[in-house]
Amino acid sequence: MAKRDYYEVLGVSKSASPEEIKKAYRKKAIQFHPDKNPGDKAAEENFKEAAEAYEVLSNPEKRQRYDQFGHSGLGGGQGGFSGHDMSMDDIFSMFGDIFGGGFGGFGGFGSGGGRTHRRTNRGSNLRVKASLTLKEIAHGAEKKIKVKKYVTCDSCHGSGAKGSNGYSSCSTCHGSGQVTRISNTFLGQMQTTSTCPTCGGEGQIITHKCDKCHGEGIVRGEEIINIKIPPGVAEGMQLSVSGKGNAARRGGVPGDLLVLINEVKDPELIRDENDLIYNLYVSFPDLALGTTAEIPTVDNKVKVKVDAGTQPEKILRLRGKGLPDLNGYGRGDLLVRIHVWVPKKLSNDEKKQMEKLQESDNFSAKNVGSEDRNFFDKVKDMF
Repeated sequence: MAKRDYYEVLGVSKSASPEEIKKAYRKKAIQFHPDKNPGDKAAEENFKEAAEAYEVLSNPEKRQRYDQFGHSGLGGGQGGFSGHDMSMDDIFSMFGDIFGGGFGGFGGFGSGGGRTHRRTNRGSNLRVKASLTLKEIAHGAEKKIKVKKYVTCDSCHGSGAKGSNGYSSCSTCHGSGQVTRISNTFLGQMQTTSTCPTCGGEGQIITHKCDKCHGEGIVRGEEIINIKIPPGVAEGMQLSVSGKGNAARRGGVPGDLLVLINEVKDPELIRDENDLIYNLYVSFPDLALGTTAEIPTVDNKVKVKVDAGTQPEKILRLRGKGLPDLNGYGRGDLLVRIHVWVPKKLSNDEKKQMEKLQESDNFSAKNVGSEDRNFFDKVKDMF
């Protein structure tokens, strides 16, 4: 099951301040705390999910990587953790300080009742594909993509109301967006707060709807979005462009544009992580006598020397001619794998010449030493 967006887990916007993220996490932790939900496995999973989201979003470096690359930017030893794999004691130990020492039991919490909490609508995310050549992956790229999506209504500017007097405060929740109920239990009175059923948590009611968007605050449209893709991305990686998804109803927070990287297959070069592989086919005479060959790279062509007596399957390494590391840790290499080209048909003269060579002791396979016989094991170890 795919992980949920961390901002969605905590119920905050992409532009939320560290203090807002901290408050949102505290609220979620109180809501799903095991003392409040004894034996509830779903609440326990939500509790751990909130801890995982807070661990990333409260760390400036991890948050920056997550904003740019999504969940994939936290893998491969980036120091992220999975809250689902941690015990309650681990989570309490890591984040108990934000609760003023009262994290050990639910009784130490305070809900801060009486505060106004209006629901903020959030637009949905959009997904698009960006196809990149190896050259674009090597240097980074900018792509302009036309996206059909929901945009803010230009008639009501996203409010959904017709004119400034087109809405009024909700009479049920009095503008707070929440309703509070008090019930009697064997432990005493319990106060519960829920979203207002009349206004849906928005705190206001539209009395005169906009003629263009019919009260939604959004309409169908399109936008040309400029996407900057960093060097070193790979097939299947997902980048996130904050705020470029669907606009939200009635002035809420827009969703994100999720860009899935599609790597265009190169006709000559094969990618192996940050290394590139090129299969060079050389004739038997050129292998025996030596030659110079022209090799393609992501930028241009370079010449390499094939020494006389080079054996088939030998690897020539061109350092730094591969792809850059996404995290900035240098570049890969270009590995040139030597293959011998054997013609399928020979003329009579060619056969006679080959037969003479066949009779020569110097061309006999019996001269292959143990070092040469172990060559393929060395190649296997290299890869």
